[in-house]
Amino acid sequence: MMRFLVALALLIAAPASASQCIQLAGAPAPKLWRAALAPGEVRIRYIGHAALRIETGQGRAAVTDFYGDAGTGPTPDAVTMNHAHATHWMRNPPAEIPYRLKGWSEGAEPVRHWVQIDDLLIRNVTTDIRAGAGWERDGNSIFIFEYEGLCIGHLGHLHHLPTDGHYAEIGRLDVVLAPVDGGYTMSVPDMITVLKRVRARVVIPMHIFSGYALERFLAGMADTFEIDARPGSEITLSATSMPDYPVIRVLTPERAPWAE
Repeated sequence: MMRFLVALALLIAAPASASQCIQLAGAPAPKLWRAALAPGEVRIRYIGHAALRIETGQGRAAVTDFYGDAGTGPTPDAVTMNHAHATHWMRNPPAEIPYRLKGWSEGAEPVRHWVQIDDLLIRNVTTDIRAGAGWERDGNSIFIFEYEGLCIGHLGHLHHLPTDGHYAEIGRLDVVLAPVDGGYTMSVPDMITVLKRVRARVVIPMHIFSGYALERFLAGMADTFEIDARPGSEITLSATSMPDYPVIRVLTPERAPWAE
């Protein structure tokens, strides 16, 4: 209930850059695009590990779980980071990156981000992470990228099933970037449970440590998702052109996978 009220408060208090994903939670999901990047389109490129580069038709770019490699292209406008491991964050990101968004809390209150860059909105929803024999409260962030009606969620280093309050804060997701390592974050069955509840039209696996874990994940999702494992490290999407059926798009990382 508390997280639902937080989500409602964030929406009411939000500036002109109100979240379309929260407003439209539960609404019919919109549809894969094919042509060159244009206004309204987003290109997602898999750099490696949990780092993906998100580029918009307006020329803006953000990199998730930034560890120092922003991929090819201009300096990104924003990077998001989680501190579970060194491969998910950088202690001192380059100063030329305007927005360097940490996903963990360093005080009593959860870290909150609501950043508008032209038509790209970046916000976060905090979750807990394991820390030794216990848990670190609000130690991870699910970062959500909204552009022209398209809602993209990067689950970060998600260690537990989200609560109803978390789902209320997240809102609708059209695309999910999901860790499928099978143990460092969540078990394969638990990750499948999360994704089948979110019901995004496109799921992009990341944080992959073995073909075995990936195959288990794909097998568990095959009853409701089409599997697209064509070679390629990127995908271009638009809110006005999404698949009529849910798809798992397995991308090839541009860099060699990191070890945890």
